[in-house]
Formats: sequence, C-alpha cells, structure tokens
Amino acid sequence: MIETGATDSSNGPLEGIRILDLTWMLSGPYCTMLLADMGADVIKVESPTGDPMREVGPHLPDDEERHYGGYFQSVNRSKRSIVLDLKTAEGRCELFALAETSDAVVENFRSGVMERLGVGYEQLHEVNPSLVYTSLRGFGDKRSGATELNDRPAMDYTAQAMSGFMSVTGPQGQPTKAGLGVGDIFPGALTALGVVSAILSAKRTGQGQYVDIAMYDAMVSLCERIVYQYGYTGIDPLSVGNRHPLWSLYNTFETTDGFVCISAVFDHEWVKLAAAMGQPDLGFDERFATAESRLANDDEANEIVLAWTKARSRAEVLEAVGDTVPVAPVQSAKDLFDDAHLRQREMIVEVEHPGSSQPGRVAGVPIRFLSTPAGVKSRAPMLGEHSAEIRAELLDRTDRDTDCG
Repeated sequence: MIETGATDSSNGPLEGIRILDLTWMLSGPYCTMLLADMGADVIKVESPTGDPMREVGPHLPDDEERHYGGYFQSVNRSKRSIVLDLKTAEGRCELFALAETSDAVVENFRSGVMERLGVGYEQLHEVNPSLVYTSLRGFGDKRSGATELNDRPAMDYTAQAMSGFMSVTGPQGQPTKAGLGVGDIFPGALTALGVVSAILSAKRTGQGQYVDIAMYDAMVSLCERIVYQYGYTGIDPLSVGNRHPLWSLYNTFETTDGFVCISAVFDHEWVKLAAAMGQPDLGFDERFATAESRLANDDEANEIVLAWTKARSRAEVLEAVGDTVPVAPVQSAKDLFDDAHLRQREMIVEVEHPGSSQPGRVAGVPIRFLSTPAGVKSRAPMLGEHSAEIRAELLDRTDRDTDCG
C-alpha cells in the first residue's frame, strides 16, 4: 500500500522537474497527476479554504476526518500541498519565489483570473524567463487565438457537446455523453504532453513560453474521424450506436451472462470467426467475404453472430475466438478489481487514506518505463500538509532573488 504524505520522486523520467499546480476540478489535476506519477515534484498551490473538490465523495465508511474523498485522492496523489493566499501581497510574493526554481506552472482558471490576482503569465515570466506557463480552459486563451468564446465557462459536458462527440454517441437521434469525463481527461492528457514538450524546449533554448490548451479544441482533435468524414464527403456523420460506420463486423453482442464486443473487420478475422461459430462456409460467402460486402450486409452479419453469442457465456465466446479475433467482455468496475491482468500490471493501487483504517483504491499508472519506472508515489496530500517543508526547502533560502520578508 502507498503510504504517508511524503512524496518519492526518485527514478521517474521527470525526476528533477518541478511543477507548480494551480488547478482544480478534474482536467487540470489529471494533467498534473500524470506529471507527478512520472516523477515530477508537483506542488499543489491551494487557497486557505483548499481545492473545493476535497469535499466531494465517495468517502470510506470509517473516515470521520474527511480531509478528502475518492475524487480528490484519485487525481491528486503523488503531489505536495502548500497553502498560499494569492489575494495577499505575501501570498503572491511566495508564488513568485516558488516560480524562480520551477520548470512550469499549470492552471485551469477562467480567462483573466490569474491576471486579476497579479500572477499571470507576464508577471511570472519576468520572474523566471525559462518558466513554462500552461493554461487549460474551455475555449483557450486570447494570446494564442482570440475568439468570442475565450471568456466563456466550460465543463466536460459542454466540451463533449460542442465538439461533435455527442452527435455520434448513443442511439441515433439521442445525443449521448460518455459515461466518464472524457471532455476533461483527454484535454488534461494533452496538456501534460504540452507541458513536457515546452519544458524540453526550454531546457534546450533557455526560454519558457505560454502553452494554451482549449478543452473544445482537444475534443475536436479526439473527434478527428467525423472531421475527415464530413471534410471528404460533405455528409454529416450520424450515430451508429456500438457499430462502426466504416467497418463490419463491429458490434456489442449479448451473451448468457452479459455482453461481449467483437471486431472482425478484416477478411481473415471474419474467416476465423465463421470457423469458430461452426459455420466456416460463411467465411467465403459472397455476402460477407470482403469488407465492402460485409458492410453492405451488416445487419445480416450481426444477426448471425448474435444468434451464436446468445447461446454462450462471455467466457465461452472468449475461449472460442479470443486468440484469433479482437474480442472483449463488457466489464463493470467490479470486474476490473477481479482482473488478473490489471493486478499483475498494478493498474489498481492501494493508497493510505487519512482518517480511515482502510486504504483507498485508485487507478494506477498506464505508462510503463523499464529504466525509470513511474508510479503512484504517495497518497493525496492534506490541505497545506507540506507548507512548512516547502518553505524550508524553497522559500527560506538566502540565495533567491525574490524577498518576501
């Protein structure tokens, strides 16, 4: 189990990199979580009242202290926390002092918030010209591309809606959002890529820069398929549910104990699936023998496969075709905790949860390095848990330029 509030950034590929994290909600903290798990020293800068997401559950049954719930733990592990009141001169001065020795700042406030506090890009760049300043907003920043939307608030839901994602998700005619916050998670992941890329450039040139990510832009990038479809045909793509508009066979099928997804879009895969179903002649039937003919007869192909899967369990379907055709059971969260593959690859991690005798369990690190292993370094910090430690380490030095005394 990952314990204590002390972080261990040794061995990660970003060891020696320091990030000032002024993010909240999901998109920003997910970005900085990735960087922290990679070994960066991520200092979460919080107001005296803390990140509001500390209040969000779920909470462990015996946790009476309620420093935070599962939401906060999941995306703020591996970080340190310091409390700074940026509405005061002292708080701003301490942020400038931290920026002197940091590689990057990441924030996801609405446009203008950091400037009104007096700690925007221009002010921090003056303190440290090699600093990378990254913002993640709904519609980007005027510095990199001014539009009438820059100042609007945004959430995961709005990014999914505007990007076209919902128009091709769910039953036709019923725009449906993803079950999870992809409108936050994907922009957050791209932001991490932007931060690391800009740091690499700064290490080479000595000059930092402003990095701007818009949730809307990121989600349009995720929806690249519908962009090229419309761009090449002029036809607005429609939702096809669990099928694929360009391929067959590709769908979710009922079994005796749940559902499986099967993708047999290449001719040799269809041949192998037909043989596994005990109907090898279907592999060469003119209705299904080519990708084009299968797509033209997609309904009939789906009916044949459904009749086969409905008489079998998920395990039986996997046993029959799992080694030859892309197939997977539709799993629930409970299934993930029972999955041997995920256990062996440490994709579900136990972390200490302050105030509880039980550990919390969160998703692990999906990027694996053989020489510089990444991983969850520590549980999420309590509010201001590392304030004294960070001040002693970084703010009480006599050799820094910024004097907050």
